[in-house]
Amino acid sequence: MTELEQQVDRLYGMIEGAKRIVFFGGAGVSTESGIPDFRSKDGLYNQHDVRFENYTPEYLLSHTCLVREPEVFFEFYRQKMDTRTIEPNITHFFLAELERRKKLTAVVTQNIDGLHQKAGSRTVYEIHGSTQQNYCASCKRNVSPAFIFESEGVPKCPHCGGMIRPDVTLYEEGLPAEAVAGAVDAIRRADCLIVAGTSLHVYPAASFIYEFHGKHRVVLNREDVGIRLDPENDLFIQGDMGEVFRRLQAKAEG
Repeated sequence: MTELEQQVDRLYGMIEGAKRIVFFGGAGVSTESGIPDFRSKDGLYNQHDVRFENYTPEYLLSHTCLVREPEVFFEFYRQKMDTRTIEPNITHFFLAELERRKKLTAVVTQNIDGLHQKAGSRTVYEIHGSTQQNYCASCKRNVSPAFIFESEGVPKCPHCGGMIRPDVTLYEEGLPAEAVAGAVDAIRRADCLIVAGTSLHVYPAASFIYEFHGKHRVVLNREDVGIRLDPENDLFIQGDMGEVFRRLQAKAEG
C-alpha cells in the first residue's frame, strides 16, 4: 500500500468517525474545475496580459481601483472572474454528499465562484463574498448575478443610476461580518476540520483555523503550509486534491 493510500484510508476513517466536520477551503479547491489559483506558477498573479501589464492583481481587485478606475476594474473583473460556465468538481460534489449524510456541518470558503452551492452544498460561509451576487453601491438593491458580466463599461443601477458592484470582498475591504461569525462558530463546534487548497497566506481568513479545538485536523495541499500538527490525531496530505477526493469517493461507494 502506497503512502497516499494509507493517508486516504486514515482520512476516510476520520470522516466516518466524525459527527461535525467543517471544510475550510481555498483556491486549490476549484483549480480542477479550470479556475486558476492566485499564487502558483500558473495562477492569476502570474498571468501576463498586456491590457493590465501596468497593474498588479492586488490593485485590480482592490477598493481603490473600483473607485478610482472603475473602467479598468470592470474590464479585468469580466475577463477573469466570470465563472458562470464552470462546473463543480469531485471535491465539491463529495462535500455536498457529506452534508446530505449529516456528517459535514459547514463549508467555509475563501473562493468567490459559487461552485459549492452549484454542487448542492447548502451551509456555505463565503468569507470573501461571491461573484454570484451584485448590488448597487448607492441604493443597495440586489441585481441579477449576470448583470455585471452582461453589461458594458461601468454597470449602472436600473433603479437609481448608481454603480453596480460585485458582492465580493476586495483588497482594503473588511470581511462580511455575518459570514465570518457563522464560519468561526462552525469551526469552534467542529470535531474534525479539513483545511484544503489554501496557502493560509491571506489574513484574517487564515486565522480562523486556530479557533478549532476538536479531535482531528486535516491539511491537504500541494505544498506544506507550515501548520504544527499532532501526529497522533492530525493528518497532512501533500498532493493533488482531485486524486484524494476521487479515492475517498471510491471508498464511499464500496
